[in-house]
Amino acid sequence: MYDALLKKIDKKEAKVGILGMGYVGLPLAEVFCGAGFPTLGFDIDPEKVRKLNAGKSYIQHIPTPRIKQMRESGRFKASNDPKTLRDCDALIICVPTPLSKSRDPDMTYVIRTAETIAGQLRKNHLVVLESTTYPGTTREVLVPILEKTGLKAGKDFFVAFSPEREDPGRKDYTTSTIPKVVGGLDPKSSKLATTLYARAVKAVVPVSSCDIAEAAKIVENVYRCVNIAMVNELKMVFDRMGIDVWEVIEAAKTKPFGFQAFYPGPGLGGHCIPIDPFYLTWKARHFGMPTRFIELAGEINTSMPHYVVEHVIKALNTRKKAINGAKILVLGLAYKPNIDDIRESPSIELIELLKQAGAKVDYNDPHVPTTHKQREHDLRMKSVPLTPRKLAEYDCVVISTNHDAYDYQMIVDNAKLVVDTRNACAKVKGPKKNVFKA
Repeated sequence: MYDALLKKIDKKEAKVGILGMGYVGLPLAEVFCGAGFPTLGFDIDPEKVRKLNAGKSYIQHIPTPRIKQMRESGRFKASNDPKTLRDCDALIICVPTPLSKSRDPDMTYVIRTAETIAGQLRKNHLVVLESTTYPGTTREVLVPILEKTGLKAGKDFFVAFSPEREDPGRKDYTTSTIPKVVGGLDPKSSKLATTLYARAVKAVVPVSSCDIAEAAKIVENVYRCVNIAMVNELKMVFDRMGIDVWEVIEAAKTKPFGFQAFYPGPGLGGHCIPIDPFYLTWKARHFGMPTRFIELAGEINTSMPHYVVEHVIKALNTRKKAINGAKILVLGLAYKPNIDDIRESPSIELIELLKQAGAKVDYNDPHVPTTHKQREHDLRMKSVPLTPRKLAEYDCVVISTNHDAYDYQMIVDNAKLVVDTRNACAKVKGPKKNVFKA
């Protein structure tokens, strides 16, 4: 059976089912479909399934013409019927792994997806988990659920872990060109998964186990989390000293070795960096190991929206205006520039904190015309127009996300006050007495 599956994968005859058609699963489906594999996009959301089968997209950086091309190829179909999974040869799990309110891993989506697969599991299935999680998840959570069927991993079916490395909106690297780390539960699982990805992406990096692959992804995100926390703390320190941290970083990065530039902001966003380090701290406690360094970095990053609010209050005070009752416009709802992804965006918390302080808050984001309900938030807001006349109506404008679409010269020229959390106004010409950095 193993040889037959390997041959099927090698010839791109294996049907690939991807569970979760979000910011990770949909780009991956496009890659496998484009590589020539028959591809199934599975999602429990019937609206997503309807749009995909109609050749329409709901993610900005994957435009509708690309979905239409996938459908016209005859190799892609979307479904929310679990029975369609049984016809697949490889099943790839791309579902969220959020945190609970107590910052413990919430494995609900992985568990439910594993149970869905178990209901359709057959001999010779390859199951790959891509959702970022703590080391040990594949062995300790996924495999036991699948083995409740009576089938044995590594013998009757095969299991691997290959962490997603998506960075929405990035131009220099895509899903197909980012090296793919792959670790199997056993040598046969590893060979199957490695072969599968090697037929679809540019480079595959095999590792000795699924645990190593899980840990590698956590290390990548902890690295960014800690370094961003460092510059966020330096921003606060240098602010007290009257030193511009942005100019400091520009000077430091001229060193050709031993330094990599990270930049401060109003907090961390996206599904990985604000969340994944806490998966490791949770797992480390099971081994009696405190992770003080990582937890401190997390505390610093999660405190940044509060720091921004403090600077908004200070900026308003210079105009003898209280935050209670002030009209404030937040620019940018997405967690990073030029995308429509608002997962874990610090702008969400920033808006909520400003409202709690009594401010009347609007937002503008050319990529996010309306908000949608999230697991922890439901702003129920619409993006307001950004015009010189509209800007003049607000007591303060907060730049939270530095989209390229914004005309920062126009913003500074027409706003009464600007609190800039991204150094977006650095190139604005003329006096900037109304601009406060935060």
